[in-house]
Amino acid sequence: MARRITKKCVECAQLSASQAQQLHGKKGDGCWNDKRCPSKRSHYRHRQRLNEQRRLQYQQQISGVASDKEPVETISLPVAEASVPYANLYIWREKRKDAPIHAIAASVFQNNSKVLEVAPIHCAGYRKRQLEKYVQKDVMSYLNARFGITFFADEIRLEPIECPIPGCPWGDRFVASQEHLLKTSEVADE
Repeated sequence: MARRITKKCVECAQLSASQAQQLHGKKGDGCWNDKRCPSKRSHYRHRQRLNEQRRLQYQQQISGVASDKEPVETISLPVAEASVPYANLYIWREKRKDAPIHAIAASVFQNNSKVLEVAPIHCAGYRKRQLEKYVQKDVMSYLNARFGITFFADEIRLEPIECPIPGCPWGDRFVASQEHLLKTSEVADE
């Protein structure tokens, strides 16, 4: 089972290295570790892109899986047409089962590259039926008309703290807490 995401580290990864060291170093709360934190911060900053690549590689692997007992002959055949496009639905929400959906977005991939991105929207105030209507009537009907897509290949859950929408309440909460911590560390330095 995968290790849980540390929200504090996700928030820290959004800061510059000097801000993070000031906030979490010896003068801050003391959780900064020179051996572990730089790579961990890099992982959290690039997590979404790396996970998309990993999922794509996995899908390619399982589509070509054969029995391990016999050697497999690999051949490469020319493709007559471009590959069929597919769409992923991104859902930002906490892991617990009763958590509300924070935001949703979609992406379309074709020939192993992203060709369309449906901008994320916040879902606060939407009821379940309104969200279903938006996804089915608005998003899916557009994807069907343009690419012939009738369903999402994957539904990918992301943490709300990773929400890319400017002015996001989660981001504002994070910025406010960081400003407070910086002010308290400046007062402590004086």
